[in-house]
Amino acid sequence: MREKAPAGRRSGCPINILLEAVGDTWSLLIVRDLMFFGRKTYNEFPNAGEKIATNILSDRLQRLESSGIIAKQRDPSDARRYLYRLTEKGTDLAPVAMPLR
Repeated sequence: MREKAPAGRRSGCPINILLEAVGDTWSLLIVRDLMFFGRKTYNEFPNAGEKIATNILSDRLQRLESSGIIAKQRDPSDARRYLYRLTEKGTDLAPVAMPLR
């Protein structure tokens, strides 16, 4: 008997869940930039060289945050900015992301 998919998912397969969360190019590049290049602020991502459009960046950051891959918090030195970081769930992607580096 086939396992029923969780609400909003194609299936309960962990690989499928990962691909739904970070399976597009931009999301993977954002994870890479956080993990390996120390980028933390919104403005650091468009300046990274891949020329991500700001509407795409905003959408992908929201998706990654809602899936628990990244977290956002106010910058203590400048309340107008947010800092992004990988969550524990996000750092668990390191074995998958290492070859992308």
